[in-house]
Amino acid sequence: MKKFLFLLLTISLLTACDKAPQEPARAAAAESQPSAKEMVVAEVGPVQITQAQLENRLALLPEEDQEFAKTNIGRKNFIQLLVREELAALDAKEEELDKQDFYLTALEDKREQLKEIYQDFSKDLLNRMWEEHLLKSGVIAVTDQEIADYFDKYPYEMTIKQIIIADAETADAVLRELKRSKKRWRELERQYSKAPQQSQNQEISFMPGEFIAELEVIAANTPTGSTQGFVKTSQGFHIIMKTGERRLKLKEAAPRIRTILENQKIDSALNALQKKYKVVIYE
Repeated sequence: MKKFLFLLLTISLLTACDKAPQEPARAAAAESQPSAKEMVVAEVGPVQITQAQLENRLALLPEEDQEFAKTNIGRKNFIQLLVREELAALDAKEEELDKQDFYLTALEDKREQLKEIYQDFSKDLLNRMWEEHLLKSGVIAVTDQEIADYFDKYPYEMTIKQIIIADAETADAVLRELKRSKKRWRELERQYSKAPQQSQNQEISFMPGEFIAELEVIAANTPTGSTQGFVKTSQGFHIIMKTGERRLKLKEAAPRIRTILENQKIDSALNALQKKYKVVIYE
């Protein structure tokens, strides 16, 4: 019995010794294996199409097409589509189509477009990070007391319709006509408004501080149902009709007031920066 146990122990030790040197080899082999995203799904001549490239292209598809591409047949079809693109591109280069002026000009135009997109993205990202920095540092933080104080002054929401006209003379004539007959609003709006067609006859609701300041003042001092104007802004000459006003509850107004006050503090911070950085606007 003791001899049998000794034999089993010896065999186990020999087996372990035999396996031990293989573990590093297996680990090295595992490390050399490509990741899922590096995995090659197709080769077209010298070009390799990887899983990562496949997924990046799939992300550009409509949602329903993405779902289909997850099926076996959909995946095969999509890979075949990428293969066809590579085949056409390789042969186009073989025919030196990539040296034609049209191709080179179009490529340079696209490069400039992408450069602008990159610059816009960079600026937008910095703006959002700047606002987040101001919020964290307390510069634009808004307290509950500030919200309550603002609500005490402006506990209401106003609703208007507007017609935007290009010149003052026409705006004056339209306003006088509307004073005589408000029923002609739609007709005159269709005829004279420079606002996009889809935005015509739409009502705009706002609290004080959410809209164009000049129009807010007029709306606040205009009885519901009345037509007033005209006010000049960068958009043109505005004629407004006040269609409603309602008192809000603090709970529903609070998030809107917080945004209003944050924006006011951001404006103050930007105005202060104009003293730090020279600003010149050329008309």
